[in-house]
Amino acid sequence: MHIPFKRAFNRKNDELRPITLVPSFYPYCDGSCLVKFGNTQVICAATIDEKVPQFLKHTKTGWITAEYGMLPCSSSERIDREAAKGKQSGRTVEIQRLIGRSLRSVVDLSLLGERQIKVDCDVIQADGGTRTASITGAYIAMVLACKKLLKQQLISINPVKSHAVAISCGLIYGTPMLDLDYNEDSNAEVDSNFIMSDDNIIEIQACGEKHPFSEEIFNTLLEYAKKARLELINKQDEALK
Repeated sequence: MHIPFKRAFNRKNDELRPITLVPSFYPYCDGSCLVKFGNTQVICAATIDEKVPQFLKHTKTGWITAEYGMLPCSSSERIDREAAKGKQSGRTVEIQRLIGRSLRSVVDLSLLGERQIKVDCDVIQADGGTRTASITGAYIAMVLACKKLLKQQLISINPVKSHAVAISCGLIYGTPMLDLDYNEDSNAEVDSNFIMSDDNIIEIQACGEKHPFSEEIFNTLLEYAKKARLELINKQDEALK
């Protein structure tokens, strides 16, 4: 099927947008990263908290949690602050839970001790894929916070067991594509997000926006995501050198 637009950055269908990871972007937190997926930009900042949620008290086990938000002028139309509304949207709650689950899945929480790491992900510019960019950058912020704990000898073993990366894929005008920007995402017949560790899947979100889709299409999207995983892990490793 004919696609009535060219991909931004003249990309191939299985090609990522330009990715930039800037570690230690914030001076006042325990770990941070500015992440850019094309025109999408997110600041991820990790803070060490010497308290754990009530359900983990006296368990000698730590916790990783996340908060997510879009700044008012991060999109083409102003987004009202959720604090002013007094309630988070369902989308915000879903995304921050996803980020937290993704990070916890690659950490041995028993090695953190009875403390938690809180990761704030603030979208400063949105052009599709804000949740996947957030997860990829949040991993950097979390690792830097764990390195600080090691340096201060508050923990003796690095609790991070694997990388965590995420990428979007979709079917647009019948064509599988990797790393969707807003224009592509808004025209997607199939929309998916793949969250992955070094060798395995952490979570998959996939739905037929306009019609059901075949296993063949799903497998193509998965192969695109697995190809991107290697590139994103290399980017993370470069940022953490």
